Amino acid sequence: MSGNDDRYAVKDTERRWQARWEQEGCFRATERAGARKYYVLEMFPYPSGRIHMGHVRNYTLGDVVARYKRAQGFDVLHPMGWDAFGLPAENAAIERGVHPAAWTRQNIKAMRDQFLTMGLSIDWAREISTCEPEYYQHEQRMFLDFLDKGLAYRKESWVNWDPVENTVLANEQVIDGKGWRSGAVVERRKLSQWFLKITAFSDDLLERLKDLERWPEKVRTMQQNWIGRSEGAKVHFHVCGQERTIEVFTTRPDTLFGASFCALSPHHPMSLALAESNPKLAAFISECDKLGTSEEAIETAEKQGFDTGLRVHHPFLEGSTLPVYVANFVLMEYGSGAIFACPAHDQRDLDFARKYGLPVKAVVAPQGGELEPITTEAFTGDGVLINSGFLDGLSVPEAKSAAIAKLIKLGQGEGTVQYRLRDWGVSRQRYWGCPIPIIHCTSCGAVPVPKSQLPVTLPEDVEFDSPGNPACGKPATRETDTFDTFFESSWYFARFCSPTSAQGIDRAAVDHWLPVDQYIGGVEHAVLHLLYSRFFTRALKACGYLGVDEPFEGLFTQGMICHETYKDSSGAWLEPELVTKSAEGTPVHVKTGAPVAIGRSEKMSKSKRNTVDPSRIIDAYGADAARFFMLSDSPPDRDLDWSDAGIEGAWRYLNRLWRLVQSNLSVLPPVGTVPGADGVDILRAAHKTIDAVTADLEKFRFNTAVARIREFSNTLAEAKTKDPAVLRFGLETIVRLINPMTPHIAEELWSTLGHQTLLTNTPWPVAEARYLVDDRVTLAIQVNGKLRATLDMTKGADRALVEAQALDAVKGFLSGAEVRKVIVVPDRIVNVVIA
Repeated sequence: MSGNDDRYAVKDTERRWQARWEQEGCFRATERAGARKYYVLEMFPYPSGRIHMGHVRNYTLGDVVARYKRAQGFDVLHPMGWDAFGLPAENAAIERGVHPAAWTRQNIKAMRDQFLTMGLSIDWAREISTCEPEYYQHEQRMFLDFLDKGLAYRKESWVNWDPVENTVLANEQVIDGKGWRSGAVVERRKLSQWFLKITAFSDDLLERLKDLERWPEKVRTMQQNWIGRSEGAKVHFHVCGQERTIEVFTTRPDTLFGASFCALSPHHPMSLALAESNPKLAAFISECDKLGTSEEAIETAEKQGFDTGLRVHHPFLEGSTLPVYVANFVLMEYGSGAIFACPAHDQRDLDFARKYGLPVKAVVAPQGGELEPITTEAFTGDGVLINSGFLDGLSVPEAKSAAIAKLIKLGQGEGTVQYRLRDWGVSRQRYWGCPIPIIHCTSCGAVPVPKSQLPVTLPEDVEFDSPGNPACGKPATRETDTFDTFFESSWYFARFCSPTSAQGIDRAAVDHWLPVDQYIGGVEHAVLHLLYSRFFTRALKACGYLGVDEPFEGLFTQGMICHETYKDSSGAWLEPELVTKSAEGTPVHVKTGAPVAIGRSEKMSKSKRNTVDPSRIIDAYGADAARFFMLSDSPPDRDLDWSDAGIEGAWRYLNRLWRLVQSNLSVLPPVGTVPGADGVDILRAAHKTIDAVTADLEKFRFNTAVARIREFSNTLAEAKTKDPAVLRFGLETIVRLINPMTPHIAEELWSTLGHQTLLTNTPWPVAEARYLVDDRVTLAIQVNGKLRATLDMTKGADRALVEAQALDAVKGFLSGAEVRKVIVVPDRIVNVVIA
């Protein structure tokens, strides 16, 4: 493009530089001797077929980091892959009559083409797709190794079962007791499921959170709460007239004197045993099974109970007994599946007690205050024990310790630690997933598929050399369950280190690249994906695959992309493209001119139709403008409101920058000309901008970095320097600093400025310390202690010169008065004392 052009040909420019980067293999990860490594990774996408604005923001953030670190001299690994198994592909197969594999691969191609238009510095040679046998055969081998190490096992567990779709449903997919798609009444079934023993690492997963200093505090807190370490006691309640006990875990043994009943989970072994001879209890349990298993569903449901007729002895009050209920709010998955209830100090217990007319006895009172009568609201605050025998007067922590000591002395309990975390059930009754490599034999039971026969592919492709179980030759069936799709995403970051290795994970490669230095993705993955990945890394280490414990050293969670919402007169949602402004400036429908109601800005979603197609934006404004707007409008960890004005503003700035360079080309000296003495203010501003932008990029303050670059470009546009070499240095500084953000126009301007080498391969600019220190100071000039003027002086100026100029600056305030003395505080203040 010639220096006389004043228009930036965005489409041609972006395509041309993308082709050049690909041709020269600029973003292939290298492992140079002595070079520092940097692994930046965004959470890989599900191949839905279209990228959305959330993708644009997420991958722009990662690309800025990758390009910046590459310019700093790091060997950068920045790969891309596809989280390609999952339910949407099966639904597409049902709805469209296509095979999930064909639908998925078609979507991958479409999304890859869209991502390519963004100019991302990705090493596409390392691309992986989790639905291909070349990928999932390795996780099948890992699973077999987990079995050998005792980190995988099979057991029966309760699940939500949709009798129409014939599959397990997640708790979130059960709506009012019915399947979210079929509408069928969901059943609770006990199925044999495969589990991974994540609880083997409960302590370590919790303890090591404190070491993840570059993770957001909110994510660490969420994981801490999910793991849920609770210190408490196991209490043994002896069943009256029987030789058995009910074991209860409690975090509040201090409230035992306020206990009014015990409750069992509907799936507690004692509940199920009693139900065998009690049809009414069996019917109650059946009703409980319709509730679903999520904590939210249980907490919000009306509390229901069934009196079993059993009673248990109170461990501290001789002669006192408590009734035993089966209750719908007690989870079998937590503790022992049984509780004791102290209604005065637990709202859930209080609601239940009021419903069934059970006693409510307060045993904790506020410190130094009087306890209000317990009516409809439980007292859950801290305080001191009352009505509690030997515990009276103790604080809650003291009472907990004393109660545990008493339980131990009486042989009716012990102190213990409980976790909310449960082992990870990885079985899914779905086709489109990684087959679990197990064969079920009538003689041998569950038999692992020999590693030499991996991969076990999906049924349409699988072939056995001979019928039956290869272990004994007798009739057998294949495991038909597939892995939870979180299985694939729990180790993909390790596969990127050696994506073509026959071993799946090449030890030398993962030792070099792991942990991921910077991981980027949505906070919605804070618990499941991130916790599973942390577990998986530990399990792989135990099996000798790698040597690190934590997969992600740094984590950044970006905010959502939001947009105004629109409705027509009938209340139907409208896409932004269907809304325009009337001559009066009011929102109307593009086609009908009818009034449109504008709603609040919300997360972009298909359901509310407030999405913006990235391909349309990139086609109209270019990838750089889209990237620039994503980075400049708000801090990257906060939600961003998309607006037409915002993207147009980004486009206008890039064109201004283009014209700034073009308009000065004729006066610029050759590349490499050293700036002279004139224009030191520009040099100082340039180096300060380099220093500040570098610090901003290190701390993910991308919007601030953009603001500094724009400020310096304004300074340069208004500069009156007579040294063209200073002007060249200023222009080159802007181009180099903006390169990670808007790489296409930066590369074009770098070439336009006369450089023969790629900007992509050019080192990051380094600020010179001598320009970061100001040599000018502003002095406050006072007369008898009152500020009367200011004076701009050279730092460290001669005292006599300072005095003379200070007196001249305030001569209008002296009125001929005698100057008694002049006090000079160097580089700070001058105080003129007059009579």
